[in-house]
Amino acid sequence: MNRIRVSLAFSQKPDGNLSITASGVILGLTDNAASFPALPVPVASLVTLKKDFDDALAAKIDNGPSSTAAKNIARFNLVDGLRKDALYVEIAANNNLSVLLSSGFEAASTNRAPFPLAPVEVLTLTSPNTGELQAKVKRQAGVRAFEGRIKAAGGEFGPAISFASSRRIIFAGLTAGINYTLQLCAIGGSTGKSDWSDPISKMSM
Repeated sequence: MNRIRVSLAFSQKPDGNLSITASGVILGLTDNAASFPALPVPVASLVTLKKDFDDALAAKIDNGPSSTAAKNIARFNLVDGLRKDALYVEIAANNNLSVLLSSGFEAASTNRAPFPLAPVEVLTLTSPNTGELQAKVKRQAGVRAFEGRIKAAGGEFGPAISFASSRRIIFAGLTAGINYTLQLCAIGGSTGKSDWSDPISKMSM
């Protein structure tokens, strides 16, 4: 049986994608603190490292050597913190893929041959807060992120929205009392993304 390992590929991601990954990990570790009680880099420290990186990234306007150096240092510190927690999560998960993925980290693939992703299966669609719809989806291997699109009844789909984690697929800014239809697709696999899911509709509360 192959050992399930945490993917460290986040260290090679572009700056914007690294920030998105860090957000997903922070959320996962916060929501599943009982599974990971002794993180070498506490969640609060990851939040600070991510903020420092995001601030340095925002300040890097002119690509000058000083702002670039500051951004690179902040990136190194964030990656280092994520890497330390990733190695701990791998041990704490004890070869349980579900526990590992609950951390917000991705699993390293043990299959060198990429495969196409199946369409996203939406399990539930709820309205947790006013003007919001949140989708819960069935987990599948090889998914790096999600895209979604939404439209009001009788309208057209707007631009695709990116979601870093299956735990935070939330469409916000909706009008209460309006019926909306949405679709999701998974990012990853041999084709880059799955087909759109079947449409699913619900009224925003």
